[in-house]
Amino acid sequence: MRVFRETIGMALFCAAGMLLAGCSDNGSRPAATESTGHAAMETLPVQFRVAFMSGHVEAGLALYRAGAPDQAARHLLHPVSETHAAEREGIDALGFNPVIFHQVSAVLEDGRPAAEIEPMLSAAEANLALLQENAGGDPRAIIAYLMDVTAEEYNIGVTGGEITDPGEYQDAFGFSVVAARLARRTGDDDLIAATVALAALWPEDGPVAASSPAPVADVMAGISAVRAAL
Repeated sequence: MRVFRETIGMALFCAAGMLLAGCSDNGSRPAATESTGHAAMETLPVQFRVAFMSGHVEAGLALYRAGAPDQAARHLLHPVSETHAAEREGIDALGFNPVIFHQVSAVLEDGRPAAEIEPMLSAAEANLALLQENAGGDPRAIIAYLMDVTAEEYNIGVTGGEITDPGEYQDAFGFSVVAARLARRTGDDDLIAATVALAALWPEDGPVAASSPAPVADVMAGISAVRAAL
């Protein structure tokens, strides 16, 4: 086991725990909680915010390709949603192109054919990859942050062995995918294997709302394995 150098203080950990108003299905969180979450987002380093945003988009991409465009739409709109404006603070300078995401939202709403939508999704992926590259940061620190939010959101999304909040279940998947991509940058085989194994706990054909979810204990064990490899 490697000893991970602490780069995230307790204040940051607490801030991460308040970010979860984003894609919840239940709509029951009080406005004060949502407001606090957005304020906390403004305090996060830009590379963490880009990773958080990327996780939402990864969930949307997987859902669209799984044949669930209705579930994908709000995740793909996340980067340009006014509700999540705090995440975008300072990212224009990194190459963020909001036009792409508005276009994706429009064509999904219009029910355009896949042949027309897929190139736009590829453009959205490329724009996020550019943001991640330009945001920089220590991949291990970003992965550690993503493990925190993955654990938080999966525990909200799955209760009693069932998906009770599809949006949070899907977001947790997206964060695990981003973590696996970041792990490949490190060249650390143990970390790569742990992140890939974590992402594999969601269905191979996408995290659709009707999925049979992995037990919370299994996902938490997967997250622990990633943390141990950091």
